[in-house]
Amino acid sequence: MTTLNTRTVSVLFVLVLAACGAASTTDTAEAAPAKPAAKAAPATVQPVSGPQVGDKIGETAADRAAAREKKAAERAAATKKQDAELAARGVKRIGWEELMPEGEEERLAQMYQAQMAMLYSGAGVAEGSAADTMVQVGTFNTVKELNGKKIRIPGYTVPFEYGADAQIKEFLLVPYFGACIHSPPPPPNQTIFVIADKAIKMKDLAQAVWIEGTIYTQTQESELADAAYTIKLTGIEEYTY
Repeated sequence: MTTLNTRTVSVLFVLVLAACGAASTTDTAEAAPAKPAAKAAPATVQPVSGPQVGDKIGETAADRAAAREKKAAERAAATKKQDAELAARGVKRIGWEELMPEGEEERLAQMYQAQMAMLYSGAGVAEGSAADTMVQVGTFNTVKELNGKKIRIPGYTVPFEYGADAQIKEFLLVPYFGACIHSPPPPPNQTIFVIADKAIKMKDLAQAVWIEGTIYTQTQESELADAAYTIKLTGIEEYTY
């Protein structure tokens, strides 16, 4: 049996230790868990332009208010310009309230109250009786200063003749639609009898019109209503709202 010398044994021992150390290192590397991947940085949120969910589309309340004010100012300017043109021709634009003399509204209110008290007194109204008619309540009191003046006034026409081809030379002008036909006539001093030199054709009774002419404090009676004023017609046109 060959005996190994001390130097040979020492070299072998060093080699064995080196081999064991390498194997241990390899096993440890294989058994170590993998490191988790690094998290991606959050994406930067860019601001979104344009309308968002819940946003109101269209004009704001302030926009609508500004539009109304602008339209009102335009109408006022147009009216002022028209009044200046009328004044240049000696014509004055008036309203229905200007046909009533001072204190007439109070007198009219008292007359309406008396009329209502009679109708609802409990006695009732017999069909076909004198009370079963459209009663014209009011007076023939007029504003004398208007007599002979050239005016322009809006209103609804009530002709005495009807028909597709009816040519009208006389009709009533009233302040509200349906008067004298579907509802009682206005007071006499809120009813105007209009006389035209040339016949005109009434196309649409529901269309309000502007009447221009010379007004007189002259009473006219008709089967539809009595009028405290008369106008000699010089012009008629549609009333635009």
